[in-house]
Amino acid sequence: MSQAEGWSGSGASGVVIVSNRLPFTIHRSARGLERAPSAGGLITALEPVLRKRGGTWVGWPGIELKRDEEIPSDGEQPYEIQALRLTDREITHYVHGFSNRTLWPLMHSLPARARFDRKDFDVYEQVNQRFANAIAMCSRAQDLVWIHDFHLMMAPSQVRLTMPDARLAFFLHIPFPPYDIFRLLPWDRELLRGMLDCNLIGFHVDGYAQNFLDCVERRLGSRVDRENMVVEHGDRVVQVGVFPIGIAYGDFERRARETASQPETQSERVVLGVDRLDYTKGIPERIRAFERLLELHPRHREKVVLLQLAVPSRSQVAEYRALKREIDELVGQVNGRFATATWSPIRYLYRSLSQDKLAAIYRDADIALVTPLRDGMNLVAKEYVASQVLDPGVLILSRLAGAAETMREALLVNPYNADETAEALNRAIDMEEPERRTRMEALRRREQRDDVEAWVHAFLSTAEESRAAINPLSVHDFEAWLGPYLTRPRLALFLDYDGTLTEICEHPAKALLSDAMRKVVEGCAARDDTDVAVISGRKLDNVAEMVGHPGLTYAGNHGLEIRGPDIEDFAHEDLTHYQARTAELVAALDVAEVHADGAWTEAKGPTLTYHYRGVPPDRWPALIKRAERIITAAGFQARPAHCALEARPPIGWDKGRAVLHVLRERYGPSWSQKVRVIYVGDDQTDEDAFRFLAGLAMTFRVGPADTLTAATRRLPNVSAVQALIEWLAQRDGWPLPSGPLGPACRGR
Repeated sequence: MSQAEGWSGSGASGVVIVSNRLPFTIHRSARGLERAPSAGGLITALEPVLRKRGGTWVGWPGIELKRDEEIPSDGEQPYEIQALRLTDREITHYVHGFSNRTLWPLMHSLPARARFDRKDFDVYEQVNQRFANAIAMCSRAQDLVWIHDFHLMMAPSQVRLTMPDARLAFFLHIPFPPYDIFRLLPWDRELLRGMLDCNLIGFHVDGYAQNFLDCVERRLGSRVDRENMVVEHGDRVVQVGVFPIGIAYGDFERRARETASQPETQSERVVLGVDRLDYTKGIPERIRAFERLLELHPRHREKVVLLQLAVPSRSQVAEYRALKREIDELVGQVNGRFATATWSPIRYLYRSLSQDKLAAIYRDADIALVTPLRDGMNLVAKEYVASQVLDPGVLILSRLAGAAETMREALLVNPYNADETAEALNRAIDMEEPERRTRMEALRRREQRDDVEAWVHAFLSTAEESRAAINPLSVHDFEAWLGPYLTRPRLALFLDYDGTLTEICEHPAKALLSDAMRKVVEGCAARDDTDVAVISGRKLDNVAEMVGHPGLTYAGNHGLEIRGPDIEDFAHEDLTHYQARTAELVAALDVAEVHADGAWTEAKGPTLTYHYRGVPPDRWPALIKRAERIITAAGFQARPAHCALEARPPIGWDKGRAVLHVLRERYGPSWSQKVRVIYVGDDQTDEDAFRFLAGLAMTFRVGPADTLTAATRRLPNVSAVQALIEWLAQRDGWPLPSGPLGPACRGR
């Protein structure tokens, strides 16, 4: 085996599997570095995929490797390995910190256990970037990069920066929580945006997918088509799918047929629990439910045992050590209460077992009690079903496991309800053979059909299909977004100009308002219940001339000067002072030679815009840094814009304050009781207005989704803005000045 620096094959497209862990773990012994197969459902599901298809697996080997240490070979390897070396610091903050102490409990809807630490998140982001770098090294343009699980939720966006045309897919193997829980995460929007740079995002069950779509819509403002399960993310359309994972069904069935019985299951009737030691698995709740069975139905004493197998996990984490102590005490408590000279109600094994022994125990157990408090899927339930090759047992399954969505023939319980679980146990113990066989045969047919290979095939087939599409904006979208909001008698509509009403052009003079856009803006202005304002970074006279409608309010220079009907003309008191200093700044920029290769300066009175769109992108960082230094030295603020820097007076005035000025002047101090406000803009300068209007208006950010926004919703382009304005102009059946516009915004 080799630590691949790149893809070694050729020809057809391949698969690059990316996960936190490699399919094996490295540990040190007296003989040096040794490797052993990694545990977990993810490895079990994916390792056979690469063995059959070939490709590359990118992941961490499980320990910090020294500089001179190489991963030991294990004979012929049918796929490549790209091993990512993590430091102890990265392991502490990325693995044990943000992944295990923040995301794991939060995603399992246990927020009280989550810890939110900025340092953990920063390292998580850095390690995700390292994974992205490794992906870029080992993947080809035609490969499918399949990224897995909560450790790597930001990696897709970082891959997309260096591989803009890459085929990226992501699968989440744990639950995705509801909006009210996920938004507790201080970096929720960053993780959502990271995932949305994929072409396909997969979840186990529909409930998790719907939670994700809800969070995307409410936290990012992205347009969501729930019928077709797609998300409009800037200029990208992302497919969201539901793919319930299966197991290697045939392997478990074969082992169950071939392996001899184990001593743990040869006497009393056995209720079996098999779990990794984790607080999400509900082991203490299960023990209490079994105790409740013995209380409510004493006839089962000395006839039934709970065999609980707990696989050691995260023993270095204090919470897990505390959980083990709690389980030890509970087992001792129940055994001390009910045990006799010849019978103990609970047998507790804290260790791992081989797959052969586990399959035999599954086969011989009368009941599987699978009761996690929350679980992405739960493969134990499926492994038990696959192993039922003799006298069929009964599966009792938590309603809060993803597997409960499809395994409806199991007895479903609420793991927090000890009485309900105890009664399900009583029913399972007494269940007659015909009912047991009917339920188990139905479960076995489904799991045999929907095994891990079927899951892989379904996901990869979807990933390899043509790109997802979303229906054009329609009246139904705008009615859903704005219908419940427009309850005041008046509407104040604020519109940016460049990038909002017109496309961004290489020179501002070329950004002319189209006839169609002019028509819908005039349609809004013609309504007696709507006031329209255009608020721009351009000079006041220039933006008024470009729009050319006398009945609108115009704000220039980011609101430093304002003119409109029913309000007094406004010019900020510092306007004259900074207008005189702008000429000095222009001269300073000229002397510094920052205008090379197509950059130029646009003086606008008290403000200035330094444009570098025409400069080769590789020169942007140096020119921006130099221009920022000159702008700041001249006493101005340097603010980023579209391929430009804005030099603005540091006077605490921006588009947000300009909007407030217009609203107060036109409608009075209690304006929020009289008018609804909509603001549409595309630039970082519009973020000032979005932040100010948060909770007070409906705001729309136009353009790509490459930056976070404080806006309520996003619109992909100028055409979508036109459709929005048309809907506003024609709402309640109002006609446009010269009749209907056409297909920009129609019911579909």
